[in-house]
Amino acid sequence: MSEVNQTVKYLPSHEWARQEGNLIVVGISDHAQSLLGDLVYVELPAVGKKVTKGGEVSVVESVKAASDVYSPVTGEVVEVNKALEGSPELVNAEPYGQGWICKIKPSDVTELATLLTPAQYQKEIDG
Repeated sequence: MSEVNQTVKYLPSHEWARQEGNLIVVGISDHAQSLLGDLVYVELPAVGKKVTKGGEVSVVESVKAASDVYSPVTGEVVEVNKALEGSPELVNAEPYGQGWICKIKPSDVTELATLLTPAQYQKEIDG
């Protein structure tokens, strides 16, 4: 059974978002990484990239498939997790920890309130 982290918000498309100061940390959920299988590549966004809520921010590739990663908020990418360049498997091992993908400076932090709570996301993945 997939872990649903209680300290983050979720998109129905299986990304998570955690507010840290004035930034939003973004990654994919434990459920998403388990569906994808072993990740072999993470295409990190460029620092400075403007993103819109629900728009593509990154791509993750596994032995099974490639999958878009969508932004939970509108804003600008200000940091990427360079560790994933050499170790994409960090997303599999620690999706809510060392496997984060990028940090976004949001234009409107209230967009976070529109995301799924952990309980809502659990219902979503339980079907």
